Amino acid sequence: MKVNGVNTRPSGGPMTYGIVLTYTLTPRWLALTRDERNRMRSTHIEPLFARHADRITARFFDAEAFNGRFSDFAVLETDDLGAYYFLVEALRDTPLISEGYLVLGEVVLGVRDGFQAYERHLSPAGG
Repeated sequence: MKVNGVNTRPSGGPMTYGIVLTYTLTPRWLALTRDERNRMRSTHIEPLFARHADRITARFFDAEAFNGRFSDFAVLETDDLGAYYFLVEALRDTPLISEGYLVLGEVVLGVRDGFQAYERHLSPAGG
């Protein structure tokens, strides 16, 4: 359905996007002590995600034991792709990326229940 020209999901709210962001923590990261890694995370990463928590939910997963293409991935959810973009830009400004501890990989984007929003858009009452 469209409301004021904005695509919406069947509940009438904005579409919710699911984003899988793959990344690899480099040997440089692994060379840090666990205390140094925890300090980096608490100084740079946790505050960044906390600043975006009203617009983006995030869950983090380790994957290095299950594949060789990336070491970790995050599953993000938002209805504001601009907020996601700003989060990634802010992440790129942290030492984690700028100093080569983390390399971003593939990004997979999807729409929660997008087919239902589309069907509603097609119905006479929805469009």
